[in-house]
Amino acid sequence: MDYIEELLTFIGRSPTAFHAVGNIVAMLSERGFRALNECEDWALEPGGRYYVTRNQSSVIAFRVPEGEADHFQIVASHSDSPCFKLKPASARTINGYATLNVEKYGGMIMSTWFDRPLSVAGRAIVNTGAGFESRLVNLDRDLALIPNVPIHFNREVNDGVKLNAQVDMLPVYGAAGSDLTALVAAALGVRKEQIAGADLYLVNRDQPRLWGANREFIAAPRLDDLACAFASARALEEAAPSRHMDVLCVFDNEEVGSGTRQGADSSFLREVLGRVAAARGARSLEAMLARSMMLSADNAHAVHPNHPEKYDADNRAVMNGGVVVKFNASQKYTSDGVSQAIFEGVCARAGVPVQRFANRSDIPGGSTLGNIANTHASMSTVDIGLAQLAMHSANESAGARDVEYMVRAIRAFQEMDIVIERDGLIRMRN
Repeated sequence: MDYIEELLTFIGRSPTAFHAVGNIVAMLSERGFRALNECEDWALEPGGRYYVTRNQSSVIAFRVPEGEADHFQIVASHSDSPCFKLKPASARTINGYATLNVEKYGGMIMSTWFDRPLSVAGRAIVNTGAGFESRLVNLDRDLALIPNVPIHFNREVNDGVKLNAQVDMLPVYGAAGSDLTALVAAALGVRKEQIAGADLYLVNRDQPRLWGANREFIAAPRLDDLACAFASARALEEAAPSRHMDVLCVFDNEEVGSGTRQGADSSFLREVLGRVAAARGARSLEAMLARSMMLSADNAHAVHPNHPEKYDADNRAVMNGGVVVKFNASQKYTSDGVSQAIFEGVCARAGVPVQRFANRSDIPGGSTLGNIANTHASMSTVDIGLAQLAMHSANESAGARDVEYMVRAIRAFQEMDIVIERDGLIRMRN
């Protein structure tokens, strides 16, 4: 199966977390997954496939085995990426230009957003007369640009310049008098007065593509973490039925700490697992969680060819080298000897190469969602990802072969029954 072309298409159609989750829902629906409503009670059937969304930007999907389940095997990733978010009052006129007042969302490399075609996407809240309806919107055209200051007026630009998000990063989107709200309303086919609210973001218009001497690399916006979200959804669709409960989680707001009602630091996962356990579990939720395991799938750093000194000499990863297991003594990554052994054992049986990554001891790294989710639903967890360059750039790069490795690894994890019988004793059975 050509996962690469599917991934490129998926990223191109997923300019925001809302669109990414909408596309994952469409993928799952095509494979027989049925929507559940958080606002209603659930009746789950043996062998059923289900999903539930929250805020339109997070989704949890699961497969119910034919018999009672005694544990969960979970894969978690995230739908959001660093970008710029439009403020509520965003339209401004400066020196004859229509500009947008934006703020940083997450820790992006701001300089990579200069002088490239941008658009606006997200969701708008429409007043229908009978109430409010949230609708996805993507203006999907070259609409805006953040211009650099000419080198003639900034002679030190190549020596390093400190950028101010409130001053330097405001995009131009038209001549004075342009009306962004009118453009959004027109795209939705409603009157401007019907737009009651919005969550809108600047979108990098660069199209995902393959590059390299043998087209062995991917360049795309939002690879972190749409590559893992796509791979985990594909694996869940393709995995053979199992005796345990397979669960897919794609959370929003990882890039800003996960502390929202739809983030990993919320009750979303535990509430869904609790409802599932009550309906189909053979044990209490607490007993099921103690027997469960999670893959926290969020991309990893590939060693930079021009700056290898930034990386630990013995624990570094390369693009197309296989799935990366990530370690951190301060537990920003949750991998430990137990979860490492289980996951690497799964990969060995599936014929998937594995790499290991740890930061230099004097350079702190980033964090992810596995340790945060564990504060609400504790279980053995391993942090994994695809090796990539330029993490949090407007354009990131990863290895084309690694996408299939990730799908195969997650699929093998879901098909294998991993049973934690007691603390320190784990059994793996096909």
